[in-house]
Amino acid sequence: MIKAVIVDDEPKAIQGLSWELTNFSDDIEIIETFSNPDEAIRYLNNNTPDCLFLDIQMPTMDGFQFLEKLSNKDFAVVITTAYDEYAIKALKHEAIDYLLKPIDSDDLQDTIQKIKKFNSRLVNSSKIEEVLVSFNERFDKKKITINTDGKLIFLDIDDILFVESDGNYSTIVTTKQQNIVITKKLKEVNAILPEHYFFRIHNSFIINLNKIKEFIKNEGYVVMESNHKIPVARQRKSDFLEKL
Repeated sequence: MIKAVIVDDEPKAIQGLSWELTNFSDDIEIIETFSNPDEAIRYLNNNTPDCLFLDIQMPTMDGFQFLEKLSNKDFAVVITTAYDEYAIKALKHEAIDYLLKPIDSDDLQDTIQKIKKFNSRLVNSSKIEEVLVSFNERFDKKKITINTDGKLIFLDIDDILFVESDGNYSTIVTTKQQNIVITKKLKEVNAILPEHYFFRIHNSFIINLNKIKEFIKNEGYVVMESNHKIPVARQRKSDFLEKL
């Protein structure tokens, strides 16, 4: 069963599409519907359906702007529109298909097959990812695995200078002048970094202890090899000194 979410600014359009989807196919279960795109974004960034049916023409933001605001895109996207002029643009925005309103039953069956193929590839990709992560954790203790932008990065811990928090995101700053932004809170990043090498020196920073150049005691900050100045939280100072 394909678990689907519908986003359309018009409640009547949602009702009509829901009726068409459930009557044309026994393979689709509609688990949520939204007429407010902001509410839909919050839901989709924390939940992963099998498929999203997304209307393109919405007054507060169009469907393409909507897709750009999603941090979680691990599901099939089907654009629904009354105008075929959006077809090419829809497919360029990683949609697997588009449906013209009113929906034709044959077109819907073709779309369902595409959704099934997409989800099958996603499952296989997840299995490969699990194998790679497991292999890295078992045999290479000097690397951590970062999942970002649809790819796995195997990052040498010696290349990490520090990690900085930005709300629900974290930025990994490396010795190679490369900043890697990931959708993980600092607490989550801290859990995957080896304690022997890293220390959360501040609510907003984790540092690589091997990359400290100076500790300015009177002013309460450390200078990293890159010359970045990182503050030392007062309540963490004694733990930090023990680490050193």
